[in-house]
Amino acid sequence: MHLLKTLAASAALAVGFAGAAAAQDPVKVGFIYVGPVGDGGWTYEHEQGRLAVEAHFGDAVETVIQENVPEGANAEAAITRMAVSGADLIFTTSFGFMDPTIAVAEKFPDVKFEHATGYKTADNVGVYSARFYEGRAVQGTIAGHLTQSNIIGYIGSFPIPEVIRGINSAYIHAKKVNPDVQFKIIWAYTWFDPTKEADAAKALIDQGADVILQHTDSTAPQAAAQEAGGVYTFGQASDMSEYAPMPRVSSIIDNWAPYYIARTQAVIDGTWESDNTWDGIGPGMVGIGEISDAVPAEVKAEALALKDAIASGEYHPFTGPLNRQDGSAWLAEGEVADDGTLVGMDFFVEGIVGEIPN
Repeated sequence: MHLLKTLAASAALAVGFAGAAAAQDPVKVGFIYVGPVGDGGWTYEHEQGRLAVEAHFGDAVETVIQENVPEGANAEAAITRMAVSGADLIFTTSFGFMDPTIAVAEKFPDVKFEHATGYKTADNVGVYSARFYEGRAVQGTIAGHLTQSNIIGYIGSFPIPEVIRGINSAYIHAKKVNPDVQFKIIWAYTWFDPTKEADAAKALIDQGADVILQHTDSTAPQAAAQEAGGVYTFGQASDMSEYAPMPRVSSIIDNWAPYYIARTQAVIDGTWESDNTWDGIGPGMVGIGEISDAVPAEVKAEALALKDAIASGEYHPFTGPLNRQDGSAWLAEGEVADDGTLVGMDFFVEGIVGEIPN
């Protein structure tokens, strides 16, 4: 009898230890990156968010990454490997990871997925993005003032709504302060390819652009502008301050850390639910990098006032009157664009020259 009691007690103790160990197992959080962590832009800032998760949670969380994952069907294998490895939460951080994320999520219903910049959700898939177009409004204001040639170059990655919104916002606000401004757009068809990005910057400079904006991820356009001399640029996704005060005069900075920490906490707490987050300057997901002394004080003041008005909700970058590129009416005087139109934006505003590629 005593032996049976002893065995039962030992078994209970063993179960207790096992339960305690399981309770202490760290939550595993994975990140799928389209570029290298050292790109100096988009992926770099997602990596800063991951590091912030590690710093915040310590041993309670384990993080893993896969960088340089091509968009499209090949991404499915990388996401699957991460799910198989035991990840509890996976952030897939590029638009082209959307369908692969949905496909993998169907096979792993107990894993939580978060997809950046997409629009497809599921019970275990949430989406998140930043209102980058708010930062483009500030950049456009500065660019419109700075250009002497009245030609502003724009390096687009892919002709998707996120990029089209940014071009439109930058153009609208450059045009407000400089009615003579023109935009020249080159599509790089890549998020990260320093050679292509540098070539695009050089081509725009050859076409007379003395200000270049970009929706690609490397610092190659800054290097090309610095080599050319007399050309202004803006950091994309990250500060890129190594090129300040010239050619980089300000930047859009993506701040993912608070979101990554909050969503990881939700998994730990068991409160995670699929969501759709689209935050901007006000909540702090979009930051404006320091405006350098290469920008006149009055222009800096105007740009910062615009930033504050956007942050407070006093002003929306897409406020009418605005027409579509073909001259048809879009927004009446004082009318503000709705999120549905912005999310699916597939048209340029009036004044931009060139077609959006299919």
